[in-house]
Amino acid sequence: MKQLIRDVLEANRRIPVAGLATLTWGNVSGVDRERGVYVIKPSGVPYDELTEDSMVVVDIASGEVVSGTLRPSVDSETHRLLYQSFESIGGITHTHSAEAVAFAQAGRDIPVLGTTHADNFDGPIRVTRQLTPAECDTDYERNTGRAILETLAGDPDSVPAVLAASHGPFTWGATAAKSVDTAIVCEAVAGIAFRTLGLNPAAAPPEHLIRRHYSRKHGPDAYYGNLSEAG
Repeated sequence: MKQLIRDVLEANRRIPVAGLATLTWGNVSGVDRERGVYVIKPSGVPYDELTEDSMVVVDIASGEVVSGTLRPSVDSETHRLLYQSFESIGGITHTHSAEAVAFAQAGRDIPVLGTTHADNFDGPIRVTRQLTPAECDTDYERNTGRAILETLAGDPDSVPAVLAASHGPFTWGATAAKSVDTAIVCEAVAGIAFRTLGLNPAAAPPEHLIRRHYSRKHGPDAYYGNLSEAG
């Protein structure tokens, strides 16, 4: 557990370094499946003030804080629902990074416009539906997670990111660190897509090129890199 707490702390500290957050906007969590808990950033605490002792441990089943003296991130219930729904998720990052948020606020998917996107995501990064007034009034964060689940339609792995409508990106990976990597890539491809659409609103890469780039880094025939994991 101590190692997970350290890992989640370091993952949270990467958010401002990567330019993904203003002030305290954003949070990272990481899960311990054997213990049935996840570790998450405390609510409203500046990144440079985070310590191992300030991290909050939450029970996946109940949502109760099992360790820590501070309140967990306000987005904790969204994280919890994703952990409950998908065993493959080991870490989750939520940010308010500007380029991805622009697409979320526009209610627009981040489209696949080139190989940079295709190297990392097997399709567009989709935006959820808007929440209803009732969903905002009661269990807002849990309902944000439910809208994400609807959008994913049971597949969290091929595109490990979603834009919560008018809100911002949630990304995930096998670890807390991997989820931050995904958030960094999500922001990068959002910026590239925004510029591309400004230059050519009708931009559309050939599908065979897109398929080639995704398959050379993912799946049984992947050959990118020289490590045990492509990267």
